[in-house]
Amino acid sequence: MAPPSPRRPGFSRRAQYGIFASYVIAVAGAGFALLLVLTSRFDPNGHSALQSILADMTSPVSSAARSALASTGDVGESIGAYFDAASKNKAMAKELAASKRQLIEADVLRQENRRLNQLLGLKNDAIQPITRAVLVSSTGASSRRYATLSAGASDGVTNGQPVVGPDGLVGRVVSVGRVSARVLLIVDGGNVTPVKRSVDGAPALAIGTGDGRLILRPLTSGVQFKPGDIFVTSGSGGIYRPGIAVARAIDRGREGTKARPLADPARLDYAEVEPIYQAPPPPAPSQIGEAKEN
Repeated sequence: MAPPSPRRPGFSRRAQYGIFASYVIAVAGAGFALLLVLTSRFDPNGHSALQSILADMTSPVSSAARSALASTGDVGESIGAYFDAASKNKAMAKELAASKRQLIEADVLRQENRRLNQLLGLKNDAIQPITRAVLVSSTGASSRRYATLSAGASDGVTNGQPVVGPDGLVGRVVSVGRVSARVLLIVDGGNVTPVKRSVDGAPALAIGTGDGRLILRPLTSGVQFKPGDIFVTSGSGGIYRPGIAVARAIDRGREGTKARPLADPARLDYAEVEPIYQAPPPPAPSQIGEAKEN
C-alpha cells in the first residue's frame, strides 16, 4: 500500500492567497455593513454621505448594465420588426402577384370578347326577333333534351325557328301550341348543327351527346380542333343564321372533339325566337362571268 502524500490541501500558495483575500473581503464587507448600521442609527448625516459615495461608485456599472439591457431590447425589437416587415412584404408581394394575374385574365377576357364580337358579328340590331319568352323548363335526365318556351302560335312562333339566348344558340322549335312551344336543344342526342371555327371558318358538325355536351367533327380532312376553340353557326342548310355562338371545345377525343355549349338552358331566364334563316342562292353563271371580266 502506497504511503499517504505528505502534501496538505493548502500547500499551494496561490490557493492560500485566494483564501486569505476572500477572508479579507468578507471581513471588510461585514465591517462596512456594521458601519452603515451604526451611522444610520447614530449619525444620519454621515450615513447619507456614505450612501452617496456608494451610489457614485456603482453608478457607472449600473449605467453600463442598463445600456446593455436596453441595447439588447432594441436589438430584439429590431429583429422582430425585421421579420415582421419581411412577412408583411411577402404577403403584399403575393397580393400584388394575384392582382396582376387577375388584371391579365380580365384583359384576356376583354380582348377575347372584342375579338368574338368582331368575328362573330353578334349584333342583333339587324335581326328582328319573332318574340321574346321565358324558358319554363328543360329536360336534363334523358338523352332526349327538350325545353318548353312560354310563347306559341299566338306570338308568331312556328316550327323550325331558331331559339337564341344571350350566350348563344339554344335549339330550334319542333312543336307549337297556342301559348307554348317545344324546343329541341342542340345537346339532344339526335340533333346536328352545322358550325364553323371562328378563327378560320373550318367547317364542322356539332352533334349532341344527350349529356349536356357536344361532339365536334370536322368536315375537312387534316383539320384538328383544340381546347378553347370557339364555334359558331355556319349558315349551311339554312335554319340558323351565320355567326350565332354555339360551343367551346374542351377536350380532344378519339371520336371527335368534346365541346360545351355556350348557352345553358338551365340558367336562362329568357330567349329569343328568330326567323328561319334563308341562305342566299348561289350566283348564276352569267354573274360569275361578269365578275371575272370586271
